[in-house]
Amino acid sequence: MSVAQFLSVLAIALGLSADCFAVAVSGSISKKDHSRVDILRVASSFGLFQALMPVLGWLAGRTIVGYVENYDHWVAFALLAFVGGRMLWESFHSEHDTKKTDVTRGMPLLVLSIATSIDAMAVGLSFAFLEVNMVVASLTIGIIAFLITATGFVIGKKSGKMLGKRAELIGGIILIAIGLRILLTHIL
Repeated sequence: MSVAQFLSVLAIALGLSADCFAVAVSGSISKKDHSRVDILRVASSFGLFQALMPVLGWLAGRTIVGYVENYDHWVAFALLAFVGGRMLWESFHSEHDTKKTDVTRGMPLLVLSIATSIDAMAVGLSFAFLEVNMVVASLTIGIIAFLITATGFVIGKKSGKMLGKRAELIGGIILIAIGLRILLTHIL
């Protein structure tokens, strides 16, 4: 892989990681007591999905590109809107009324990992038509996503203390906004 190709892959990795960053910030401001293990779990999951989705897209190549591109943005929007809507709902109910969504484990982590990496699959589809070293590209995308996600958690954890009780409301709004951005970018 040439230096120019690597710089292109690095730029793509940074772009793909923007959603990971925003989700990490919103997830961390909604709950104050995330441990280093929690942050490592989310960063690893996001990084892994970001690394694997381009490979899946690359493997799929032309066989499914026509099917996926028609609705991938709707899937990402629905997943992010669901988790964001749940966070919004929880922000208006007391802690006694509902259990807070923990984005660091279980179904919310899986849903967010998939939702933030759907664009990476589309990038992989485009890589199928180019001469790209998929091992280097995949590892670069995964590592950058890992680092950006961890950074987002640290920033969100610090800003969450300043935002107080309504941090979960803001986090839910951010997730829904990310979903809308993905949807509108593909529709328009």
